[in-house]
Amino acid sequence: MLACVDDYHRAARARLAKIAWDYLEGAAEDGESMRVARSSYGRWQFRPRVLSDVSACSLTASLWEREAAAPMIVGPTGLNGLFWPNANEVLAVAAAEAGLPFVVSTAATSLLEDVRAAAPDADLWLQLYVQRDRAIAEDMMRRASDAAFSTLVLTVDTPVHGNRDHDVRNGFRLPLRPSPKLLLDCVRHPRWSMQMLMHGVPQLRNIAKSVGEAENLDRQAALLSRQMDLALQWSDLAWIRQHWRGRVVVKGILNVDDALLARAAGVDGIVLSNHGGRQLASAPAPLDVLPEIHRAVGDELHIFVDGGVRRGSDVVKAVSLGATAVLLGRAPLYGLAARGRDGVAQVLALMKAEMKTTMTLLGRTRIDSLNRECLQVASETLAEVN
Repeated sequence: MLACVDDYHRAARARLAKIAWDYLEGAAEDGESMRVARSSYGRWQFRPRVLSDVSACSLTASLWEREAAAPMIVGPTGLNGLFWPNANEVLAVAAAEAGLPFVVSTAATSLLEDVRAAAPDADLWLQLYVQRDRAIAEDMMRRASDAAFSTLVLTVDTPVHGNRDHDVRNGFRLPLRPSPKLLLDCVRHPRWSMQMLMHGVPQLRNIAKSVGEAENLDRQAALLSRQMDLALQWSDLAWIRQHWRGRVVVKGILNVDDALLARAAGVDGIVLSNHGGRQLASAPAPLDVLPEIHRAVGDELHIFVDGGVRRGSDVVKAVSLGATAVLLGRAPLYGLAARGRDGVAQVLALMKAEMKTTMTLLGRTRIDSLNRECLQVASETLAEVN
């Protein structure tokens, strides 16, 4: 096992071809939204208490009627088959073994049904994009319900793709087009290239199944990126409820007014997210808007946070500021890209171990004992304010 998530970050970068690494690590425009999400955790310091009984520390968190082994969820990531074969099955199994939910993306490279078969006891959630042809989303919700997925995560911050310079520079599009640049990239990363050759180019299999075009990747990519439903609005949550009987979480909230609208629409939870910095450039850090949104709706909704979480101590900070749990995006993917299933399991174990150490040193032994009193504004941040 490597020492920390950053070690898996470096190992993943060494193994992946540049085109795959840039897709994993890339962000919108100059990357500011991704950087502020990561740096936001450094703006808070802990306020430890000592001489407390910390002989027993529990990370268990309540997610509605179920419990998770820690307040972490393995979040949705599209096209993750670029990083390891059968990526979604690998992530689902590792999450289930760690006692955590796993969110399968609309842009997953594995069928919902295959993910369920690989992890029959997992708490699986579906992340949903809505295309102009809403029959696709309706079919995906039906399939997820039939496969006993518990929760729907409706992503609302992607009416169009963000400005991603790295994709333009790499000529990234689906399917990948052969070029001298791509060939050289593959030669320099033989392990990744051999896996791609053995297992084939990743397909957007759920999109394909729901439109009946199993191997037309051009068509799949067009449906995902160029035919999003730009007319989607709050009133359409009633349409979602007609087709989904489970819990509904809205992902992509960064504004207290939208959090209030989500509450009024009757959703079960919200995800404060800037989409990993991949959508709107200069978007705020989800952690920075968490305290205000928690004050507004925290007693009535589960509030999840994603973006920039790399340490167990980051999870403790987010929960202390009012988050029910965090969604992990890139961190498990670093483990996946570096070492497959073992890497994912190791990253999740590392983060849980870091959480336990942090809480013990903080003098807190239960997740429900974490609150704003555990934190103070970092001195350098306070100096900037003054």
